[in-house]
Amino acid sequence: MAEDYYKLLGLERGAPAADIQKAYRKLARKYHPDLHPDDAAAKQKFKEVQQAYDVLSDDKKREMYDRFGPDFERAQAGGAPHGDFRGAGGPGGAEGFDFSQMFGGGGGGPGGAGGFDFSELFGQFGGGARAAGGGGRKSRGRAKGADVESEVRVPFQIAVTGGEMPLRLMRSDGETEELVVKVPVGIEDGRKIRLRGKGEPGAGGAGDLYVTIRVEAHPFFHRRGDNLHVKLPVTLGEAAAGGKIDVPTPSGTVSLRIPAGSSSGTKLRVKGHGVAVPGKPIGDLFAELQVVLPPKYSEEELAWIEKFDAKHGLEPRRDLNW
Repeated sequence: MAEDYYKLLGLERGAPAADIQKAYRKLARKYHPDLHPDDAAAKQKFKEVQQAYDVLSDDKKREMYDRFGPDFERAQAGGAPHGDFRGAGGPGGAEGFDFSQMFGGGGGGPGGAGGFDFSELFGQFGGGARAAGGGGRKSRGRAKGADVESEVRVPFQIAVTGGEMPLRLMRSDGETEELVVKVPVGIEDGRKIRLRGKGEPGAGGAGDLYVTIRVEAHPFFHRRGDNLHVKLPVTLGEAAAGGKIDVPTPSGTVSLRIPAGSSSGTKLRVKGHGVAVPGKPIGDLFAELQVVLPPKYSEEELAWIEKFDAKHGLEPRRDLNW
């Protein structure tokens, strides 16, 4: 790429590895193709950020890039930085140029040029070449592929009871991969699941995929810690006379007894029917009663209700104050 890798990541030369990783993750999230499926510019930017990270996160590649700059890219394509290695001549074998001066080496160790092992140099260029007399050592410290971040929306029920969710992941090369994310029991919104080896490929192996869980809202239930809460509709007769009603829970339908004379807002507790996170006590279910009345009444019914209120002398707002 023509653009400086450091500037591309918003860094200064000499930036520590932790800053390189942090800058890459920030930009990868910003330009990831999953977030910009129809934006060719964002896709190209993501590839450039990926390429910059692949070089700067590898100590050996980074050293070569710092030495040769743009020549490093041409060398990867088969060229030779700063001179022709094939030329005969003085020490170092390249038209009299002493490579021991370039690499700061001394003596006559493996590699034949001031102790520098050219098998490692050529190994960085991806050609698999070995320098004569170098012993054919493999390049060390090859970087793993970049980690990838994505997110998946999970129905409330699956977040509570566990299950599997499909995930469509767009790779940096534009290809789409279908994955399955195993959602653990009781996972909370915002948690991340790590899928090893499902990130971008690299010379040292593939990176990891971090999937952020986004739990969708339920129309009736909501979660507080490991407890579940539900607003439970009941008729006037059920609230007045009491009795048993069926209530759905994550572990199946349970029979809940309503005390006679219950009003809206009465809360009933069902022990052990909340979220069952492995290794933790099972949460409870709290049901808040809501008395449901019909939308219309006959004149006879309204008269009966007025007599009923007058007989019992109800003052529901007596204690209401600012």
